[in-house]
Amino acid sequence: MLELKNISFTAENSNEKNEIINDLSFKADDNKFIVITGPNGGGKSTLAKLIAGIEKCTSGQIILDGVDITNASITERARMGIGFAFQQPVRFKGLTVYDLLRIAAGKQLSVSDACVYLSEVGLCAKDYIKREVNASLSGGELKRIEIATILARNVKLAIFDEPEAGIDLWSFSNLIRIFENMRNTAPGRTIIVISHQERILDIADEIIVLADGNVVRHGSREEVLPEITGKGYTLNACKKLS
Repeated sequence: MLELKNISFTAENSNEKNEIINDLSFKADDNKFIVITGPNGGGKSTLAKLIAGIEKCTSGQIILDGVDITNASITERARMGIGFAFQQPVRFKGLTVYDLLRIAAGKQLSVSDACVYLSEVGLCAKDYIKREVNASLSGGELKRIEIATILARNVKLAIFDEPEAGIDLWSFSNLIRIFENMRNTAPGRTIIVISHQERILDIADEIIVLADGNVVRHGSREEVLPEITGKGYTLNACKKLS
């Protein structure tokens, strides 16, 4: 289980302080697909980076399976089973897809095993296994390869920051299918997705609405989704939920 206790994060820029996350708390149980949504600038991506260890919180605690990881590094959190997928996947000139999967797995990985991971994200392995992870790949291809690396790592907690960004409609439809498969084939894994897309919200077990750096609503999809789509609420006016 992931638990955030009274998390705050203040960014400093040109001698100015900007509080992005403010005394935020919530729990994410195992085997849940959780979507965090809310208005732009509400702190969603910052929160994802705090959980992954890319940013360090100003105050509060982050606890994973009873262990305080507040001061743990990215590497330490990765070893504990946290995986993070960037909004814009990183490109690696000179590194093949097979090499990337092997590094992600952290062990010897056969070509056959790598092909299984690529097949799970809807890519024909023979067309991709030797390709470089560079600008020749489309946004949708990079997204799916990045998800394949998370599958190869067999993470306990998978975090995706706006995975729909920059991909076409066909790739987006496949993304939904991939998420559904991830949820159904890995008991115990928790998936946290930062998104405002209704199709992703529609497959969530729970939805967290974030605004002004704090949780204004957290509940099941059945409870929360109608409130932000069917009762006149818009994601840019989520403060009405508090």
